[in-house]
Amino acid sequence: MEFPKFLLGDNTDYPTAIFVVHTEYPRFIINLENDEVEWLEDFTQDDEKELEEEAENLIEQATAFYDREISRYEE
Repeated sequence: MEFPKFLLGDNTDYPTAIFVVHTEYPRFIINLENDEVEWLEDFTQDDEKELEEEAENLIEQATAFYDREISRYEE
């Protein structure tokens, strides 16, 4: 099965949280309520250096995805 790069998620246990799931490497979930990121990968020290460089870009993409999806609901 193929997944989109980003998915929106919510959960009634967290009524004010909105989650964006990044399904490609490096996989992560960001809670847009507080910008907390949970990485779903195990990283080596070498990976962490590369991740620092890419993380900001990926989080910006996740936020842009959310904004795009919400704007489609409002149309």
